[in-house]
Parts: sequence; C-alpha cells; structure tokens
Amino acid sequence: MRFVDGELWDLVDAAGRPLGITHRRGDPVLPEGGYHVVSSVCAVRADGRVLISQRAAVKDFALDWEFAAGSALAGETSREAAVRELREETGLSASGPALTFVGRCVEASALFDVYVAHDVDPAMLMLDPDEVAASEWVTLDDVRARYRAGLFAAPWVARFEALWPALVAAVRGDRPPE
Repeated sequence: MRFVDGELWDLVDAAGRPLGITHRRGDPVLPEGGYHVVSSVCAVRADGRVLISQRAAVKDFALDWEFAAGSALAGETSREAAVRELREETGLSASGPALTFVGRCVEASALFDVYVAHDVDPAMLMLDPDEVAASEWVTLDDVRARYRAGLFAAPWVARFEALWPALVAAVRGDRPPE
C-alpha cells in the first residue's frame, strides 16, 4: 500500500478523536481543528543502538536525519502506520502490539506519535531509495548530539525536547515515566 500524492488520511481532533472525514494529501489546508496522525518508530538493535535514517535528497528537509515516519493512511491505526512505515522505509519488521508507545506531540496539522521497536533484525535492513539516502545504527547520545547540532529534520527538535526522557526510558526498556 504505497502511494504518496493523493493518499487519504482520516482526520481527527486535537485529542485524537475521529472526525469522520478524510483528507487527500496535497489538497489545500486541513479543515480548522482537523489533524492527521503521523507515526514514527525508533528501531532498537539487541545491543541498544538505534536506527536513524537520512531523508532522500528529493524530500523536504533533504538529507536531514530522522527516525522512520509517515502519515497513517485512511483506515489505519497509529500503530499499524508505524509498522508499515518502518517496513517500507527500512525493510525492518516489527509487530504493532510489541511497539512501545513513547508519546504524542501535537503539531500544527498533525498528531505525531513516537514508538520504539526492540530487537529488530538488522540483517533485514533494506532502505527505500525514494525515502532514505543513508542510515546508521547509533547510540542515543549520538542522536542527542546530532539533533542539538541541527542535523535532524527541524521538526524533530521540538519532538525530542518534549519526549526525550520517555524515549530514553523506552529504548532502555524501562517503564515509561508517569
């Protein structure tokens, strides 16, 4: 299920409640009070290193770093979108129920959900060249240094600032902070 221009998104309100309407990607502004869900996955190897990917040169924020992410398509849950995006962009597999929910950021037109997937098989890594220019397995300290140095796509700075403690806990396998 891979389409970008013209893909349909279910719209939700700021609390994530369905509005019962869809929006076609690329159409003008979302209706006031409407958001689409975007899901992201921080994939973690058995040794604790996490996968970051460099956005393809043809995308917004070209060649900036990020975790695999993308919009939930109409009919998909946030978790389903996270699993699909991880597989499409990186070839890595994760199961929805096994994902650890880190948190949600409310952005201008999106509710941005972050998940962690543990013990992915790095041997399965196969980057989609339309989405990803390169990837690296790095430590969380490396992630923090890169986002603070402005090497991550700009929207990630606010996401990391809001979710960093919960992300660190989830990557380490700790109970998320209350």
